[in-house]
Amino acid sequence: MQSTLKNKSKTHSGVLPQLRTLEVSVDAPGKVKSGTIETDLPLANQADFQHGRGERPAAARPSPFSCKSRKEKSGLTRVFVLSKDGTPLMPCHAARARELLTKYKAVVVRRYPFVIRLKHDPNEPKTQPVAIKIDPGAKTTGIAIVRVTSTAYHVLHLSELTHRGAEIKDSLAQRRSFRHNRRNRKTRYRSPRFNNRTRPSAWLPPSLQSRVDNVLSWVGRYRCWTPITDIVVEMVRFDTQLLVNPEITGIGYQNGTLAGYEQREYLLEKWGRKCAYCGAENASLEIDHVHPRSKGGTDKVSNLVLACHKCNQAKGNQPIEIFLRDDPERFNRIKSQLQTSLKETAAVNATRIKMLKELFKSELPVEVSTGGKTKYNRARLNIPKTHALDAACTGETPRVEGWNIAVLSIKAGGRGAYQRTRLDKYGFPRGYLTKQKKAKGFQTGDIVRASVTNSKKAGVHIGRVAIRATGSFDIQTLTGTHSRYRTQTLPSPNKRMATTIQQGTAIPPTAKQWVSSHDFYMRYAEGLVVGSTW
Repeated sequence: MQSTLKNKSKTHSGVLPQLRTLEVSVDAPGKVKSGTIETDLPLANQADFQHGRGERPAAARPSPFSCKSRKEKSGLTRVFVLSKDGTPLMPCHAARARELLTKYKAVVVRRYPFVIRLKHDPNEPKTQPVAIKIDPGAKTTGIAIVRVTSTAYHVLHLSELTHRGAEIKDSLAQRRSFRHNRRNRKTRYRSPRFNNRTRPSAWLPPSLQSRVDNVLSWVGRYRCWTPITDIVVEMVRFDTQLLVNPEITGIGYQNGTLAGYEQREYLLEKWGRKCAYCGAENASLEIDHVHPRSKGGTDKVSNLVLACHKCNQAKGNQPIEIFLRDDPERFNRIKSQLQTSLKETAAVNATRIKMLKELFKSELPVEVSTGGKTKYNRARLNIPKTHALDAACTGETPRVEGWNIAVLSIKAGGRGAYQRTRLDKYGFPRGYLTKQKKAKGFQTGDIVRASVTNSKKAGVHIGRVAIRATGSFDIQTLTGTHSRYRTQTLPSPNKRMATTIQQGTAIPPTAKQWVSSHDFYMRYAEGLVVGSTW
């Protein structure tokens, strides 16, 4: 295993985590072809591209590294090509793939992303160096596949992988609650057991391990579709205490916020022994979470305030923006003393080493870069900031060509649920789920084309299907609407009401995600484009 560490400088300590994916709008004025994205706009209109590390929009802070603004023509993402025996070849243009399919020289293997397989092997197949670049994030990871030359990197494919760490945490909490109630009902006098399980070395919580598994799974998939020769990954290290207090030094790292205080004493002194919501004095004060724990809030002292019993009960688990909507002055005063949550920052710090070790196990050379290098390349090349384009700018990047292409949006969906029943609002079982994951030949998560004839939503609908054992299925379309139809169990598949575009079972058993770029699905299924951004 070979690792090339080309930048030994420390990561900038003031870098903030990437919080969410910004989606490029395709509704900009101008003539734009279907499936392309127009970004030849003034820099002032590209402010929406800025997110994450606390950077100002490009219009307010022009790049000092470029003499003039460089415009990039919009285009289409490349199509993955396999040989007759399944060996990955160089990706081709969408027009070339359409020609091969029209002349029956290739067949479709997968549509999301689009992969074709040649019926006859070329005489002398030639491949070029291709690198996969990764920009890990707490909620979204950017992935870019580029063709490497001596003077520039040519972008072939861009994707953004959305993780489901928060959903996994909520599911584990719900399972723990069900398990506690079940044991209390059936084994009420069971002795407590808490120290009878061991954890392997380098263990990560499931919500964090899923982030690592998602990235590794998609790296493995892209290696099956593209002749990848190198891996470039951005390893960002955050100093959480420096993010909270930029002036912290020396012994200050060992002294936290409560150094020399008890929690209640600190809160009494901070809020002046008054209710933070109504200002009541000489009242029995209780500790309240500004961001409710039921909605992801933590016990961090910056998230705690003092409240009287009346205000505490009235607020409940409401967001503070709603509870104090009639008192903006008090809301601003409380909001100014709160600190930004660092959960996403801690997630990146916890998973970066595990992800790097797993990538080292591959048979490819791994180049490790920093967030400062990525920011420098993006500013020097005058490229907008998104997760996917950050990945394209990772590592040693002399120049980036063809970056203005569609971005495939990927969302982790999980393998399923352990719960075999639904609950009503009182917590009692309401119906039971079938043990079979398929019904009438379909499975939840499949992308189908349904032709509804005798319903108020008659028409052709293409989207993700959710099955029922009765045959009454729901389909989620591009616009997010849900249409219900009933399948027809006819002997001939050509006469069925719904046909499968791609099965969810086409994903390998070790995978945890389904591709959710609905615009990509629908536009290709309608014969418009090969890919687009949702």
